[in-house]
Amino acid sequence: MYKIFIVEDDLVIARTMKNHIESWGYEVKCVEDFRRVMTDFIDFDPQLVLLDISLPFYNGYHWCTEIRKVSKVPIIFISSASDNMNIVMAVNMGGDDFIGKPFDLNVLTAKVQAMLRRTYDFVGQTNLLEHKGAILNTSDTTLIYNDEKIELTKNDYKILQVLMENKGKAISRDTIMTRLWETDSYIDDNTLSVNMSRLRKKLEDVGLYGFIITKKGIGYMVE
Repeated sequence: MYKIFIVEDDLVIARTMKNHIESWGYEVKCVEDFRRVMTDFIDFDPQLVLLDISLPFYNGYHWCTEIRKVSKVPIIFISSASDNMNIVMAVNMGGDDFIGKPFDLNVLTAKVQAMLRRTYDFVGQTNLLEHKGAILNTSDTTLIYNDEKIELTKNDYKILQVLMENKGKAISRDTIMTRLWETDSYIDDNTLSVNMSRLRKKLEDVGLYGFIITKKGIGYMVE
């Protein structure tokens, strides 16, 4: 089931869109706190965003820019400011399409379905994992923190993936080693320690101190 993320501050319009799109079998979430748009986006991990321009706190162009820093998810702008300047600006900021208000719900649905077909018939879905402001994109194995992309080795990525997929849980060293080397054969325990030390140093270099916690006698975790 595809997930659609609606960023629209007019509650009547947002609920109308939500109810109509859900009737077509999609899962839909509307933003409620417009200071937490990126937090909600990462938690929901949608396959498409419907984004208004005029919003409380920050406008849609701002949120489009923030989303584009971490994701290539398709974004359709929906706005009554549908003059040529705003349409051009929306596309230049990273939008994929533009629908002017007022609009027909059937036109909205057709554009949503077309965008999903074009995007996901040939491309896998994006999956984002977030912790303490660090965003791990499992589609392209990158980590972004404070707008900086951090280069990860294969082992760096696998360690972060297993820990961030299990936030709040201690993961044993054996489990991590099996994920890293995909074998039940004996691996020198010190090898994991070396990999972990290098990864922690890399995280600290960009300000992520104490990101990975050692649980003595058990393993590691992020919390």
